[in-house]
Amino acid sequence: MRCSSPGSKSDLPWNSPYVYKYNNPVARLLLLSMQLTVGWPMYLVFNTWGCWYPRFATEYSTSPLFASHFDPSRAIYMRRQRVFIAISDIGMLAVSLALLAEGYEFWWVVRVYGMPLLVVNAWLVVGARNQSRISLLTMDRDYGFLNRVFHDITDTHVTHHLFPTIPHYHMVEATKVIHPVLGEYYQFDPTPVVEAIWREAKECIYIQSKDHKGVFWYSNKF
Repeated sequence: MRCSSPGSKSDLPWNSPYVYKYNNPVARLLLLSMQLTVGWPMYLVFNTWGCWYPRFATEYSTSPLFASHFDPSRAIYMRRQRVFIAISDIGMLAVSLALLAEGYEFWWVVRVYGMPLLVVNAWLVVGARNQSRISLLTMDRDYGFLNRVFHDITDTHVTHHLFPTIPHYHMVEATKVIHPVLGEYYQFDPTPVVEAIWREAKECIYIQSKDHKGVFWYSNKF
């Protein structure tokens, strides 16, 4: 599986130099705004900023590069998973039609269901960073009062990635226990969230291997 967010330099879209090479803060802000608002829906529907699945091409799908989360036939899913995706699609369609049949207007549905999803989208994009070794590369951040609002997912993010089955109401307690066990491997970044988002949008453009030993580093050099 090859991810383009971030992927290698060769995976970058054609417009990347105009955004990053020439240090264009306006274009970078527009791209960041798009990712924080419609980025998650675009990822689910079109796999924008998502991963490529060439190794699934022959066995699971005839379209190895496109992986819509709503299309059971696409490369992201194995054959045994397709029926569950179809059931999920039917469920969402049924609920939408039921709401419309009950007299709820389209824009009411968008306002009540769609707008909160955009908030979730922004939070997922900001907070997301997978499995033991990679989990230790995630870090905790202090969002102040928002920690409680979002069930402590940011200030206990390392624990969440290491033990995703722990419920949110035990995360703070678990983190206090795990922190001393991890020692120097526990990571916490005190950088203010807005500053951290801008820093990532500016510096973490693609990844490259410096020692050819499987270790990759972020870069923004063109």
